[in-house]
Amino acid sequence: MKKTIILTLFLLAVLTSSCDFLRSVAGRPTTAQLEKMHQEQMKAEQARHQARLDSMKRVQQQMADSLAALESYLLDSLAQANGGALRNPAKLGGLSAERPEAKYYISVGAFRTEEFAKRKARLCEEAGYTALVIGFKGGLKIVAICPSNSLDQTVKTLNKNRGTGIFPKDAWIFFNS
Repeated sequence: MKKTIILTLFLLAVLTSSCDFLRSVAGRPTTAQLEKMHQEQMKAEQARHQARLDSMKRVQQQMADSLAALESYLLDSLAQANGGALRNPAKLGGLSAERPEAKYYISVGAFRTEEFAKRKARLCEEAGYTALVIGFKGGLKIVAICPSNSLDQTVKTLNKNRGTGIFPKDAWIFFNS
């Protein structure tokens, strides 16, 4: 009998001494409740993280829109400034050959004869620039250097070098639309 009482007390102690039982007696949350709270916290953190990502995407889109508007404004300003610092091929009669690859070039000379255009292109190449002779339907040929797809970079290059070396004071930006 003594053994049964001891065995019963031992089983009772083991069964009632689990962490969840002791926590519930003490008024503390059980393992299941703790797990549920943890899952809720994770969901809330994921929602906050997604909200931050969405906000960053909105800001990124606003910046892209602002840059596009600024580029459009700069193109308009350059086209109107100083008799047209920026020129579109359509306004010069259209291209007579294939369209150049880059979006912007700096024009350092305009010629009626192929020979003079090639001579200027050779001088540009000797100065370390890649030169391209672009022909127009009306017979005009321009010598274009510094190809770029960034208007900002092209404007900086033009302003930095205008009136020096092979860059004449009346150099302009060719906009390959």
